[in-house]
Amino acid sequence: MKCLLDMHTHTIVSGHAYSTLIENAKSASEKGLQLLGTTDHGSSMPSAPHEWYFANFKVLPKELFGVTMLYGCEANIVDYEGNLDLPMFLQEKMDILIASIHEPVMESNEDADLNTSAFLKVMDNPNVHIIGHSGNPRFPIHEEELVKKAKEKNILIEINNSSFVSSRIGSEKNCTKIARLCKEHGVRIILNSDAHFCLNIGNFDAALSMLNQIDMPEELIINRSKEEFLDFLRVKGKNF
Repeated sequence: MKCLLDMHTHTIVSGHAYSTLIENAKSASEKGLQLLGTTDHGSSMPSAPHEWYFANFKVLPKELFGVTMLYGCEANIVDYEGNLDLPMFLQEKMDILIASIHEPVMESNEDADLNTSAFLKVMDNPNVHIIGHSGNPRFPIHEEELVKKAKEKNILIEINNSSFVSSRIGSEKNCTKIARLCKEHGVRIILNSDAHFCLNIGNFDAALSMLNQIDMPEELIINRSKEEFLDFLRVKGKNF
């Protein structure tokens, strides 16, 4: 299966990434991607951009090097009530909004009830499109509850390639369980690179290897079609 989009990427603006927006877009073009999401971290992460950065996306082009660009945020879940660190008026303006838990923002814990509550409550937010790297072993969850809520709310579950190869090591077992549950319940997933350097954009090799092992149906992997992904966003209230 050829993957045509990558919706979770970072630029130097995130503070711990190493490429510019132009470099990311050029790399996406060279790899044959049709759709690229730039989703720098919400402001509660160390060295993350001020909210004004997200407010000024209107100055950016809708296409770079032949790649359709979507501009959004990987917002941080900041508490167990599912609140995010991006103001509501900006959440509504984002082309794409990923909700994730990060250890610099939330203290890691072994309470799966609490961690699951954070994810379930953030999925009640109509601005959220994707749940990011929920297989992180530092924040254990009740995976089936997450998957069922994602189906109810029409939210994509991310399988994050970076979790397999460079960060959140130990995620593979949890990600595999989540993917199996998505297969069982017919929940769509999205493969994302979580690239913090331009050469890693569009790299889903480790995640795809896992999905091949569990015989994941291609129709549940939204990366296979630019139009299917844009249709998903239209259903969520976006205009493209």
